[in-house]
Amino acid sequence: MHYFIKDTEFEKILKFLSQEKWIHTKNTISLRTFIEAVFYMSKAGCAWRFLPIYYGNWRTVHKRFKQWSERNIWARLFQSLQIDPDMEYVSIDATIVRSHACAAGYGKQSEQALGRSKGGFTTKVHALVDALGNPLKFLLTPGQQNDITQAKLLSESIQESHVIADKAYDCDDFIDYLSNKRCVPVIPPRRNRKIIRKYDKEIYKERHVIECFFSKVKHFRRIFSRYDKTAQSYLSFLHFVGALIWIR
Repeated sequence: MHYFIKDTEFEKILKFLSQEKWIHTKNTISLRTFIEAVFYMSKAGCAWRFLPIYYGNWRTVHKRFKQWSERNIWARLFQSLQIDPDMEYVSIDATIVRSHACAAGYGKQSEQALGRSKGGFTTKVHALVDALGNPLKFLLTPGQQNDITQAKLLSESIQESHVIADKAYDCDDFIDYLSNKRCVPVIPPRRNRKIIRKYDKEIYKERHVIECFFSKVKHFRRIFSRYDKTAQSYLSFLHFVGALIWIR
């Protein structure tokens, strides 16, 4: 079997997993095969039943992936690998992801971050990245939800930093929220403002890092198009891909 995850990358993942009480890490070959299976599903975006047999029984792999999701292991892996982020500037933004018809059918759509927008059946991914474009946090909402609704949650842990965002985040309440945390909002004002705010246009040019980040994660077809019925499973794939970005 060809390994897509390098030895040095797997060692970093294994170091985290060895600290998780619920996970047995003695059989590193079996564990690595499972991680490789999750990578394959992330990259290929196929249905679980089409997972190549050399990764093991697809039902077993899917069940294990779901158990790790429920225990927030993927989220903790993502957080543990965020080593020395560059917090001089941070950027926030959102992108809409098309949801396949197979993503429907599990409870209320709004509770699973599924909705209807101009793009059709969609989910919106809200993200926070550091100055180098490395991901720090993800939130999911239905596709029709406004970007500004998640702005405070995305930036709640940010202190004394430049927060870069586009006009969708130009809101007095959010500007005051950032200022109270000694952050500098780098957000261009809307044209219909009575009093036009000033912002640093040179620093605003750094907003491209979050666009580059979205472009990077959408090379993974499981992120580019949502096939998962539950928001938890889709978010787990986001956390897994985000973790890979940190170790590569």
